[in-house]
Amino acid sequence: MDDARAHSAIEDIARSSYGRLVAYLAARSGDIAGAEDALSEAIGAALRHWPEQGVPDKPEAWLLRAARNRLIDAARHAEVHRRVEPLLQVAGEAQEAATMHPTFPDERLKLLFVCAHPAIDVAVRTPLMLQAVLGLDAARIAAAFLVSPAAMEQRLVRAKAKIREARIPFRVPEPPEWGERSAFVLDAIYSAYTAGWEGPTESATHGALARDAIALGRTLDQLLPDEPEAAGLLALMLHGEARRAARFTAAGAFVPLDRQDPARWARPLMAEAEALLRRAATFRRVGRYQLEAAIQSIHAQRATSGTIDWKEIALLYEGLVRLAPTIGAQVGRAVAIAEAGEVAAGLTALEALPSERTAVYQPWWAARGHLLRRAGRETEARRAFERAAGLTDDAALRSHLLAQAAGG
Repeated sequence: MDDARAHSAIEDIARSSYGRLVAYLAARSGDIAGAEDALSEAIGAALRHWPEQGVPDKPEAWLLRAARNRLIDAARHAEVHRRVEPLLQVAGEAQEAATMHPTFPDERLKLLFVCAHPAIDVAVRTPLMLQAVLGLDAARIAAAFLVSPAAMEQRLVRAKAKIREARIPFRVPEPPEWGERSAFVLDAIYSAYTAGWEGPTESATHGALARDAIALGRTLDQLLPDEPEAAGLLALMLHGEARRAARFTAAGAFVPLDRQDPARWARPLMAEAEALLRRAATFRRVGRYQLEAAIQSIHAQRATSGTIDWKEIALLYEGLVRLAPTIGAQVGRAVAIAEAGEVAAGLTALEALPSERTAVYQPWWAARGHLLRRAGRETEARRAFERAAGLTDDAALRSHLLAQAAGG
């Protein structure tokens, strides 16, 4: 087997299975960092052996077995007696998974709840989930949370050490413990979906990340059937996924939501999202994700009405910024106000946001360019669009923003 084919196979398997492999190993060893290191070494071993030996029939099981062996070796070398017994348990279970099943249990949701344990610093819970469970690197996570990669890496290392040293149990908590933890799990799943949605159009990794987030969202909704926010999050992601094919033309040009062809939207996903929203509404406990999904629901109605009710969207954003005043929600509110007919008020709301939060936030600059154009301030609009174009790695989106800067 040639090197290129083997490397491609390894990349595909690592991309699709990284989180499940880490979660499976960490759930049995209690050591997230150790599981990550062992898996990295196993992938390195695959890179050395698979080009010559070929990709094994059960590649996940091969990686799992190799990682398990490295965990056991590390424990022996360190002579840490208390870790030997659980690692031997890993050995037995991993061997069973490798020999009896083509796949193994998905422990990612369990690991998400572990990362949300009250003993873990609140500020690092969601980043830890994104790295340990969903495979995002520290640099990408740091950019999303507006901190330096070095600072984020230090936080993640400390959090993993805390889980190991405190012997936090790897289990889905009992219902009384769900309240605080579930909010962080929801946030991590949505952050993963957003990362998969906003990534470069040519990247298969980002599409896989979005699909993983939806799969986890489905599992969480099944686990928490009486939690309306779990249903709201899943509805939000499904509305987004329904439009994936319409986001770009056949030539690869980016298409904004309000210009997309509704005929290209996936109706079954939209119908499922609407059913989830209706179920969530019966609990009469409104939350962030239900409101965000409701906003997307109004956009989806353009498929039948041909129009967008911007006043209703603006009202929903008012509620959203009260519950979750994120930078994204506040930018969305400003745009909705302007689209509802109050351009000056929308621009004022946009410019009222603190500069330290907006300086490198690409959607703010794109929204600013749009609203400045609506206000007739063309020179400023052009500069804003140019700044927005410089803040994205997505070639299609950059081309679109530069076209807007040119008056397009």
